[in-house]
Amino acid sequence: MSPVDISSVRNPQPHWQCILICWGTKYSTSLINNLVRHIADKAASVPRFVLITDAEKPDLIDGVQTVRFPDFWLQAPLKRSGCQAKLVMFEKGILSEDLPAIYVDLDTIILGDLQQGLALMDTPQSVAILQSAIIPFGPIGRWRHRVSGGRHYARGNSSFVVFHPAHNHFIAARFRGLFAKHPNFDFRPMIADERFISWVAQPHMKAIPKSFAVKFPGEFMFFWGWWLYVRACLPWVRARRRRLAAVTLNGLLIKPEKLLELQDGGRITDEKGRVLIWSPHTLGTMQAQIRQYYEGQL
Repeated sequence: MSPVDISSVRNPQPHWQCILICWGTKYSTSLINNLVRHIADKAASVPRFVLITDAEKPDLIDGVQTVRFPDFWLQAPLKRSGCQAKLVMFEKGILSEDLPAIYVDLDTIILGDLQQGLALMDTPQSVAILQSAIIPFGPIGRWRHRVSGGRHYARGNSSFVVFHPAHNHFIAARFRGLFAKHPNFDFRPMIADERFISWVAQPHMKAIPKSFAVKFPGEFMFFWGWWLYVRACLPWVRARRRRLAAVTLNGLLIKPEKLLELQDGGRITDEKGRVLIWSPHTLGTMQAQIRQYYEGQL
């Protein structure tokens, strides 16, 4: 089934909002439109789509609201590898406060219903992101954060963020205050948007389960190539992968245009030494899903 045209099915009373962020020219409007259509097609109910951007998008699909970046978040230091500009989603006045929200990175493949992620919110204050450090979100992470005075805490990745805009303005406000004192990011929690979210909202943080969404390198790459073949055969891994709603292609080397250039059996090794083997024997159906998802988009 081809993705729906959201201009014909916009929900006048949406139950949630989907947040996208784009600055610069890295991502085309065509790619953004493709992402929007897939999200709408898979969701139980079509959300309100909001794109926070630094430029006009005349070819943007009808039905997507655009919000312009405040100048503060477009400062050059905030748009580098730390991606602190993404914290704009927590800025008061940027998003409507009536509905919970799910933020999605633009380099994401949508396989299922993102709306399911809203169930991760125990309270309106909850913030859910992907787990990316040994210390887990939850009681242990909160305890480590408390006893270490904030030096040690559970951390995550912000490719996906589930939150309620009305209850998390303190994240952007706290960053603004600290940036005035630490413009060089010498306060370590400020070095990346995901680290800052994890630090400042630690009492409310939750982990997005790997049965819902994953980072491609963490799920489909490893230091030993042989392990990729073994893991792809494990029945519980195959079952979990079939339930995935989204996979983000994060990392400079793991981009669709690079993947689609590979021949079967081709390899990529990332900066951490993790290996990708481009084969259905290691990726399962993900190889075909990536090809189909980006067909005609690159």
